[in-house]
Amino acid sequence: MQLDRHVLRNVSRSFYLSLRLLPEPMRPATATGYLLARASDTLADTAEVPVDDRLELLDGFADELRGKGADWRSRKLQAFAEKQTHAGERVLLERLDECFAMLGALDGLQADAVRETLATIISGQRLDLVRFEEASRLRPVALKNEEELEDYCYRVAGCVGAFWTRIGLLTMGSRFSDSNPDDLRDLGVRYGMGLQLVNILRDLPEDLSNGRCYLPASDPDNREQMAALRKEWLDHAAVWLESGRRYASRLNHWRVRAASVLPALIGEDTIGLLEVASAEEEKVKVTRKQVRRAAWRACWWPKGPVKR
Repeated sequence: MQLDRHVLRNVSRSFYLSLRLLPEPMRPATATGYLLARASDTLADTAEVPVDDRLELLDGFADELRGKGADWRSRKLQAFAEKQTHAGERVLLERLDECFAMLGALDGLQADAVRETLATIISGQRLDLVRFEEASRLRPVALKNEEELEDYCYRVAGCVGAFWTRIGLLTMGSRFSDSNPDDLRDLGVRYGMGLQLVNILRDLPEDLSNGRCYLPASDPDNREQMAALRKEWLDHAAVWLESGRRYASRLNHWRVRAASVLPALIGEDTIGLLEVASAEEEKVKVTRKQVRRAAWRACWWPKGPVKR
């Protein structure tokens, strides 16, 4: 797994830390899934490229996952990679063939789990591009209701909680968990949705400045309404992240517990920062000290009922 060691640290240090905590059996599928998802996210988020071109690339990505060939990569991907200002993401796109090779080397059931999860994530990324294609600061676009927000959170993150559970049980069996698989999956889904909701709330000032409102607001320019919605969904995020604590406490191996609960602990610190910041402030960010403290707590996370 040379690619994840050389690229993951530059793409996401926090995920790289979680990956290093995982037992070896879970690493190949988890790293492959993450790298492919991060690559598709880069394709979707590069604002310098017209939406139609990004949709075309995402469709090619999805087609290759379904076994329809890699021709799409030879046409526009190199030019797309050259537009990246983030060095790690540029290298990731340039070495995407290695990511697909990693996918091909996985056990069949694990590869199916990666493909199905990526298909769901890409559907969310595609929906996002179409939904906000004409959004601007003067003409903001907001999600219509909480069902749309929950659907988006599931597509781009909640499905990852289901994937984590599936890979854990496929590779480790009862060493992963002896809880009911359906109950565990549901906790993982809510946990993933909570992490995505934290990202949405953290990015709210930047998104609003670009006319994108992921909260179900009738008037995104109404500060009082946005403040109330922000408070309401911060409470939702805290509840969903609690599912992450409960999820981790049902896992049998200490390394899996640590890797699983770490994002929840960092997410809770982020919520704490958001609760004392205003909706108009710059994006909040946890400190390295907070990350180190969360990592230490994660390594000692106990199995059994959650205690606050």
